[in-house]
Amino acid sequence: MSIIDNYNYITNSIQSLSKKTSLIVVTKNQNPEVVKLLIKENHLHFGENKVQESLSKWEKLISISPEIKLHLIGKLQSNKAKDAFKIFHYIHTLDNEKLAKIFEKLENNSSKKIKYFVQVNIANEPQKNGISPHQANQFIKYCINDLKLNVIGLMCIPPIEGNPDQHFKNLAELARVNNLSELSMGMSNDYEIAIKNGSTFVRVGSKIFN
Repeated sequence: MSIIDNYNYITNSIQSLSKKTSLIVVTKNQNPEVVKLLIKENHLHFGENKVQESLSKWEKLISISPEIKLHLIGKLQSNKAKDAFKIFHYIHTLDNEKLAKIFEKLENNSSKKIKYFVQVNIANEPQKNGISPHQANQFIKYCINDLKLNVIGLMCIPPIEGNPDQHFKNLAELARVNNLSELSMGMSNDYEIAIKNGSTFVRVGSKIFN
């Protein structure tokens, strides 16, 4: 199947499960010519893992198609926050106070406002990024009330092994408690389970490009 065939299959699959879920096409390691195929299909939401790769790839593409919405879905180092602020519309990996304070300062000196997801290490895995579930409520309130950041939802990456269903349920409950309407959860192998648990953004790359 071609990239477009794969893309259409995924979008149809998502729409059959929910009309409220948006597809973020993950384009890491994909060259701009490949990305343009999906832009021609009027796709708007794209995800990248690395800031520097995104700058070189997306600045021209966005200038040609300014309606594009670019999502950072990879770990963000604080020294890359300024560059990320330039190019991204959504940050899915806000997970510490230092990073949040940097974005507060950047926004105070700009008319630009980013939409943020707080990344939660939903299974408390030591090798993964994200704020721990028991610290999440306090951190979310701090970002929204003290820093005035536009936190719209929560993001997680569940453990590779096992059924992610309960982890998605836990994140959805955490979002509900904090009155957040958006959930960034689900990737190529588990997006259907994520949607059934209320995901509003799924992040799919390999099932489209491989």
